[in-house]
Amino acid sequence: MRVEEWAARYARAWEDADDEAVGALFTEDATYRSDPFAEPHSGRDAIRRYWRDVTATQASVEVAVGRVIAVGEQALVEWWTQMNVEGSPVTLPGALLLDFDTRGLCRALREYWNLEIGRRVAPPEGWGN
Repeated sequence: MRVEEWAARYARAWEDADDEAVGALFTEDATYRSDPFAEPHSGRDAIRRYWRDVTATQASVEVAVGRVIAVGEQALVEWWTQMNVEGSPVTLPGALLLDFDTRGLCRALREYWNLEIGRRVAPPEGWGN
């Protein structure tokens, strides 16, 4: 699987709150670090649990993925998400730092994001390029 396809599937899984679909993007022993100050979610089952929990309060999720930058088995993917969290509109831009195996499955993910209350109509000019 190419990184661009992986990123598109990740965005769809988020929009659909589909923990099975997101789990299929990771190796069995993958790590998913959603917070730089906390331990990562380790293993496909833990990643699925994390997604079930975090997406349970999200609705009307719209994910835009920027241009993928890949070097060897590592990639950077920028994303811009608008959604409702517990009924309130938010904008959540961020980036994924990814490490892939030879099959195109992610074995390590680190994400960084910023939360803005309210919806921004579009990303700023030049975003995702």
